[in-house]
Amino acid sequence: QVQLVESGGGLVQAGGSLRLSCAGSGRTFSTYGMGWFRQAPGKEREFVAGISWSGASTSFADSVKGRFTISRDNAKNTVYLQMNSLMPEDTAIYYCTTKLNGGSRPAPLNEYVYWGQGTQVTVSS
Repeated sequence: QVQLVESGGGLVQAGGSLRLSCAGSGRTFSTYGMGWFRQAPGKEREFVAGISWSGASTSFADSVKGRFTISRDNAKNTVYLQMNSLMPEDTAIYYCTTKLNGGSRPAPLNEYVYWGQGTQVTVSS
């Protein structure tokens, strides 16, 4: 069992930055690939970024490449999403999740096992 708690969301102007954190519990945290997803009102949940269990491999949605980075600190059971050059279309609830396969690539939702409660990110124009 892994519990995930996101933090770091908030209101920011376009062009600004935020860093989201996802703190996990459980001894098996470091064995999971991790992902960040987001869901805007009226839209489906979409993949944003992923990182392998070791942190050696990362993946990003095309819409955030070059602006977002993902990292993890397994000693702290924490995954981070650094978001720069934010745009109004980045407004969404952001969720972190664990991936059964320890890799970083996006996968069908049923391959993600545990989810946090989400943190709201709002980017004003």
